[in-house]
Formats: sequence, C-alpha cells, structure tokens
Amino acid sequence: MPEVRLIDNEGNQIGVLKTPDALVFAQERDLDLVEVAPEARPPVCRVLDYSKYKYEQAQKVKQARKHQQQITVREIKFRPKIAQHDYDTKKHHVERFLRHKDKVKVTIMFRGREVTHPERGVAILDRLAEELSELGVVEQRPLQEGRNMTMMMAPSKAVLAGRVDEENHDGEVSEAHHVGDVASAAIDSPAGSREPKGAGEHAAQDGGEPLEDVAEDTAEAAAEPNGAGPETPPAAEESLPADGADPSAGVTVS
Repeated sequence: MPEVRLIDNEGNQIGVLKTPDALVFAQERDLDLVEVAPEARPPVCRVLDYSKYKYEQAQKVKQARKHQQQITVREIKFRPKIAQHDYDTKKHHVERFLRHKDKVKVTIMFRGREVTHPERGVAILDRLAEELSELGVVEQRPLQEGRNMTMMMAPSKAVLAGRVDEENHDGEVSEAHHVGDVASAAIDSPAGSREPKGAGEHAAQDGGEPLEDVAEDTAEAAAEPNGAGPETPPAAEESLPADGADPSAGVTVS
C-alpha cells in the first residue's frame, strides 16, 4: 500500500502518511508498525509493541474460551421392539448424559418391515421425552431419515443452572410394569399407567367375591377345629358295615 492511516502508540490520530514515512515514525519510537484494519481504504496502522500486542490478544482468546461451555453430543440407539428392561437401562444412560450437561441424540433403528410402522418409534421417543422432561428438552422432534428415526435432547435450564441435585439416580432402574415391548405399551397407554392383571389381583371379577376371599373361605372350611370334613353322601353311609360286622362281608371283588 502506498499510504496508510496512522495511529500513534497513545491512540492519537496522526493522519494519512506515506508508508515509508509511517515506518520511520514507528522506528523513531523503537516500536512496530502494525496493520489493524486491512479492509479500510487506506488501511489503518498502529504504532505499538507487536510482541506485547500478540500476548494481549492470546490472553483475550484464552479468557473467552474459559467462559465458553462446551457441549458434547452423545448418541444412544433403541430398537422399535425393545423390551422394558432394556428400555430402562438405556433411559438411565440418557439421564446420566443429560445430568452431565451433554446433548443426546436418540436413534430408533428399524429393520426389515419394521420401517412400515414409524408410529412405534414415535411412541418410544415421546415416552422418553415425557419421562425425562425435568432433565432435558427436545431440540429436534422425531425425524425419520431412511431406516433411522432421530430425536435430539438438550439439558434443561434447571440442569445447566445446577438446580437439579445429584440424587441417587445412578444405578436406579424402574420396575418393569408392562408385558411385551415398550412401543406396544406406550401406544396402548402413553402415560404408562396401565398394568396387566395378575393372578393375585385383589379386584373382584364379574361382580363376584375377590379371589383371595374365596381362597380364605376354602382354607377355613378345611381346617375347622372339630376335624369334620365334608358330609358323606347318603349312599355312602348305607354301604358302610355295621359295628362289629365283617368288613369284607357283602363285598364283591372282580
């Protein structure tokens, strides 16, 4: 450049000078001529100590990097027919990642003809987002790309602010309340509140007595203190031999 706009070491505007004259101006003060605005016309140059200038710039970058919060993206994969126990384990991993302030990319992998039922993947992702709503927010809704469906979750504001305490969630796995795969249970009951009826259920069936009450009545009848069992049918009483009679009398063996 034939000429530059010069600023001295105290920040004062010197004006537009020929480039050789600006170099002489800097050398007289035992300083350097540094171009600070090359896009300007004419370019702007300052008279300063270049080594000190580089050190100050490096310190500014270091301080800015220190205040930055680095976010790591983790990925965890589900299957559309995932069982309840596997779902609980993977959900625990997602919870741990969110508590560590990492983003989580949740992927549903479809195989074969499973890709024709995307609602199963959506049900799993929606249920996961609902159960972890305290720890994470959904940045990207479920999006299907080929045979994979992805959803992006980020730590919630409460996690980033440190308001969510580190309770004993590590190693905690919820009990399995559903029979079969998670997608079917989520589609039938998105809130996951429906439980299958078991053999020991206390509810009465068809308006009758509860099963436990029937079992207790049967046990009490069998254990009465007088030891009397069920009454002998009349036909059986007539066929019994009288006292002192030969038990084998009147008995025909074929």
